[in-house]
Amino acid sequence: MAGDTGPGDGAREVLLVLAVAGAGLALAVVAAFGPWHPAAGGPPDRGAARTFNPG
Repeated sequence: MAGDTGPGDGAREVLLVLAVAGAGLALAVVAAFGPWHPAAGGPPDRGAARTFNPG
C-alpha cells in the first residue's frame, strides 16, 4: 500500500537523488573541461566559431 514505508525509505531516496545528481554533475564537468582540440593528423578546427563560405 502507499502508506507502508519504513524508517529508512526517505534516507535511501535522498541518497539516490544525490547519487544521480552527482553523476550528472560529473558528466557536465567532463563535457565542459574536456579537450576541445582536434586529434593529431585531423583537419585544423577553430572550435565553436567556424566560418563556412559557399562553394
